[in-house]
Amino acid sequence: MPRVYLSPSLQNYNLFINGGSEEEYVNLIADAMEPYLFASGIEFTRNEPEMPLSQVIVDVNTGDYDVFFSIHTTTAPPFLTGKLQGAKVLYYSKNPYGNELAQAVVKNIKSLYPVPKKVKVLPSATQKELMQTTPPAVVVALGYNDNIDDAQWIKDNVHYLGRELSRSLAEYFGISFVEPEED
Repeated sequence: MPRVYLSPSLQNYNLFINGGSEEEYVNLIADAMEPYLFASGIEFTRNEPEMPLSQVIVDVNTGDYDVFFSIHTTTAPPFLTGKLQGAKVLYYSKNPYGNELAQAVVKNIKSLYPVPKKVKVLPSATQKELMQTTPPAVVVALGYNDNIDDAQWIKDNVHYLGRELSRSLAEYFGISFVEPEED
């Protein structure tokens, strides 16, 4: 059974332009992922909101995980506040398996995002989460929290984002994606 370390952002100070924080909304998305992961037979561990990133990295590297999956939003530099849009999935440029996972995520996020061409895969050699974790890793930045359209899209699609991120993991692992049974 595949094992994932699910790491929603720890950044409660990173605020959405229309209320709430990055930490709040990506944790709601991670909550929405859980039933799909269970139904699809994907085991997972989640970080705790009060954990520092250094502890998350230690936990990932001392555990037996097949993937490190980090969920974030992003913020434009001050001179571009509110002007940038789009989602990006980052992977460590020296780990091709991270790229495979990133490609699966982008394919499924494009099915939801209003402007699919603004959803991209990007290599990174600067993100601690990518460079310092042992398993293949991605950082999924779902949109710009300082852009009203992106921020509202994230808020309006929490459930659907949870489903599509879970579908991406199932595809990466080569297992069937299973919709959870309704209660």
